Parts: sequence; structure tokens; C-alpha cells
Amino acid sequence: MLVNGEAAEQPGLIKDTTTQGFRQDVIAESMKQPVLVDFWAPWCGPCKQLTPVIEKVVKEARGKVKLVKMNIDEFPDISGQLGIQSIPAVIAFKQGQPIDGFMGAQPEGQIKAFIEKLVGPMGPGETEELITAAKAAAEAGDAAGASELYAGVLQLEPDNVAAIAGLARLHLDVGDVEGATGILTMVPEAKVADPAIVAVKAAIELAAQAAALGDTAELEAKVVANPKDHQARFDLALALNARERREEAVDHLIAIIKADRTWNDDGARKQLLQLFEAWGPMDEHTIAGRRKLSALLFS
Repeated sequence: MLVNGEAAEQPGLIKDTTTQGFRQDVIAESMKQPVLVDFWAPWCGPCKQLTPVIEKVVKEARGKVKLVKMNIDEFPDISGQLGIQSIPAVIAFKQGQPIDGFMGAQPEGQIKAFIEKLVGPMGPGETEELITAAKAAAEAGDAAGASELYAGVLQLEPDNVAAIAGLARLHLDVGDVEGATGILTMVPEAKVADPAIVAVKAAIELAAQAAALGDTAELEAKVVANPKDHQARFDLALALNARERREEAVDHLIAIIKADRTWNDDGARKQLLQLFEAWGPMDEHTIAGRRKLSALLFS
């Protein structure tokens, strides 16, 4: 649940503890719900990476699990008793007993999976809810609202590819190809192959191609006058796609493939695949187009 755009947090959900407080904060509390104990130290770099991520996921669990942090420099006894030799180390307690754990900084997805092993499915997190709301706003025509929601996600997770891709799509929707391209500079190198980013890049390429084609009327006239003018039909398909006339775009490319598969080094089929990539695998026109292509190639 979001409260004023932020995940609601229960009092005492995250706290620091001491050797004296461990029995109450961890052992006693773990009789009610699982408690994660994060053993850390101020000099530990990976600890600083882990802390904001694990705190975020614990908040999104909404009371199903608590987080207790213990500075082993100030309070070394408990970690020594548990045999912890490397930090960060996170130990899960349930019914007063340590039952699971992990060492080292972990990505958000793995921490969420670890917690879900303890408490079951957590449901969508804060960023997931914001992205869902942003997509709904965009579909409803509220570009400003969608942009604000995506920006909120990027404040929480600057490398969230769904939000970056969403913002780029908003720019594309208003014909701002340059702006969409600029947004993609936010994508970390490790995530450039993410399907959402690949799809936006394909859409940007298509938009750039279509921008140079002009109005569809002239191209349509050329195709009517000479159905074998594959270049005019190819250009028409791109122009139609830019105007969200996707089914017609597919049909024109299919017509080229049917007439001459070798034209432009199989260019019509390659272009069709780029359309599918830009639209996404679950788009109704992608699904229908793939069926038409398969029927043509394998009949």
C-alpha cells in the first residue's frame, strides 16, 4: 500500500540493537514474525551497499518480517557466538532460532526471494506499484502524471529500466525522438540488453526512419499505381507504423515477403521482426503478425 506515494512503514520495523537488547529485539520478536539480523560495521563497504536495499525490501514486506541491525565493532559477542566471520551477514530468526541466512551484498531481487522463502509472496513492491500506476496513466493519456510517477521510481532506483523505458516512450509518443534518445543515456551498461530497453531503441530507430518519409498519401498512391514497387510499399509500412496503423504495416511487409523474399536482402522480413521487437512480444499486433509470417514461411 502506498501512503502519499510512499510505502507505509510500521513503527519498530527496522531498528538497531545491542548485546543486551538482542534477546528482546530478536529472540522474543521472532516468536511473532521472522526477524532478519544484519551484522555490519562502519568500515564495511558492502554493508553500506546492502543496507538501503534490504531496508527497502523489508518495508515492502509490510510487517511480515522485521530487520534488526547490529554493529559488530560495538557489540561483537553475538556474531562471535554465531560463528560469523565475514560481513555483511544476514541471519533470519524464527521462533527464537536462526533458520537461514546469506553473506555479502545482494541485489534486490535475491533479497526479496530470500524473504519470500520465510513469509510467502510479498506482492508488488513500491516501485512496481508506481510503474503500474505510470503505465495506467500513460494509457489514459495523462503523460504528465505518468512522467511524474516514472520520475518517482527513478528517485528510488536510478537504474530502473522499466521507468527509463517508460519515460523514453512518453517522449516518443509526442514525436520527441531526440528526447527519447537522451533518456536512454541513463541506462547502465550492464542493462543495455534488457528487453524493455531494446524495444525502445527499436522504436526510436523506426521513428527516425518514418520521420523522413512524409505523408502516407503519396506512398499509397505509388503502391496502387505499381503493386510491385516494393520500396514504396516498404516505406509505406514504416509510415503506417508511425501512425499506429500496425495491422496495415504488417500486411504490406507480408505482401513484399510473399512477392519476393529476396528483395533488399530479405529486408521486409527483417523490418517486420524489428516492428515486433519495438511493439513487444505480447502486443496483439506482434502476435497476429508472427502468425501471418509463420503461415507464409512454413506453409
